Amino acid sequence: MRARMPERLLFLTGRLAHGRLERVLSGLGETPFQWKIHDIGVKVAALMTEEIIRRRLPQPIEADRIILPGRCHADPAKLSAALGVRVERGPDEITDLPRFLGAKGKPPDLTRYDIRIFAEIVDAPVMDVASILARADELKAAGADVIDLGCLPDTQFPHLEESVRELKARGFLVSIDSADPGELARAIRAGADHVLSLDEETIALAEGTSCVPVLVPRPHGDLDSLVRAREAAKARGIACILDPILDPINFGFSDSLARYVELRRRLPDAEMMMGTGNLTELTEADTSGITAVLLGICSELNIRNVLTVQVSPHTRRTLEEHDAARRLMFAARDDQALPKEYGAGLLQIHDLAPFNAAPDDITAIAEQVRDKNFRIETAEDGIHIYARGFHRIERDAFELFPDLHVEQDGAHAFYLGAELTKAEIAFRLGKRYIQDEPLDFGVAAPRQEADRLRLKKAGTTLKHRGARVAQQSVEEPD
Repeated sequence: MRARMPERLLFLTGRLAHGRLERVLSGLGETPFQWKIHDIGVKVAALMTEEIIRRRLPQPIEADRIILPGRCHADPAKLSAALGVRVERGPDEITDLPRFLGAKGKPPDLTRYDIRIFAEIVDAPVMDVASILARADELKAAGADVIDLGCLPDTQFPHLEESVRELKARGFLVSIDSADPGELARAIRAGADHVLSLDEETIALAEGTSCVPVLVPRPHGDLDSLVRAREAAKARGIACILDPILDPINFGFSDSLARYVELRRRLPDAEMMMGTGNLTELTEADTSGITAVLLGICSELNIRNVLTVQVSPHTRRTLEEHDAARRLMFAARDDQALPKEYGAGLLQIHDLAPFNAAPDDITAIAEQVRDKNFRIETAEDGIHIYARGFHRIERDAFELFPDLHVEQDGAHAFYLGAELTKAEIAFRLGKRYIQDEPLDFGVAAPRQEADRLRLKKAGTTLKHRGARVAQQSVEEPD
């Protein structure tokens, strides 16, 4: 039987990146595929066009798959059809090629999760129905599965029923959170999917309905009462979710965690909930790490429902963080692996691989540059800025200004100031810096999605007469 030939990969690149690409691929050692690199004849591979690739790629093509640079704006589907070879877009950075090629395991699947997010609208009684619907749309877009309408003490909620009906009519799952049994009864009659919270004394409110209540201990912390409430619900044919209640730090946090563990030990098959707001809202710390730990606990204990709140300014993206964390924990658990190197978006301040190149790599590229456009990169030794015959390295961006000689060119000076400030922030935090690209703060800030099939429009400084922004041009070989 003839042995199967290894797949042949052809990597397209430009002159400046050729050496770095070759070092990364050589560093893979023995691979299940054969590889070659073709310099397409431009300085910056990201600006290759489909026409240039078709015209300059030698024929016949001796490859089973062609890998384009991630930032190349050519259309892989059109190239595949034109060349008769499968064409794919690779990662943005050469340093990420090993994972892309499977050398560090297959790319993670972050589409799956098994934890539902209840997202609370805390001041629903003082909002009109239109505002509640608009807020529900925002929460759903951020990852919410259930819209929770929070009631307020001593505040009337006359439009509770209308709010539930309108949300249900638009396809939302709805829960009502109230300490008033009367409001909970109204919500159940209006068709709410869940109510927070009932106990062993009030469980009868849900009898004969499709509502699945969240049950809590009464008094607080009494697990026995929670178990009795569950038994009462079971006897009445009521499905339910159990929440032992997570307490804030210094107010019973450790004991409350122990209650979740004990409840799972007692009731291995019970549906459970954890409300995370008592930590995210009431701890003066960035919420991404807190959320990751709490969702990790949920993953281990098979807690499949979480109640989230984002009211405090520092929790403005906690819903997105919960969504990222549930995907991360599911993937890691499914792989029987640590929740590490999955890229779920919770690494917001620091990056695992903050620098795309070593200082020597940048120096080698700088020596090849033949034009006066400034390139900016970061490495372990600081901020690098280079052009033809020019290469400076500093840790403080202000130290570079005297050597740039842009005092008479306001637009260019503004551009360089903005980019160098961004580079210094990235260098000091240990984040990746890419010239002309926004810093990536994971799910802590909205991402700017790029259209890979179009070149960026000229920025304000490029439009300004006399500006010499560092935009690369596609050139014929020297």
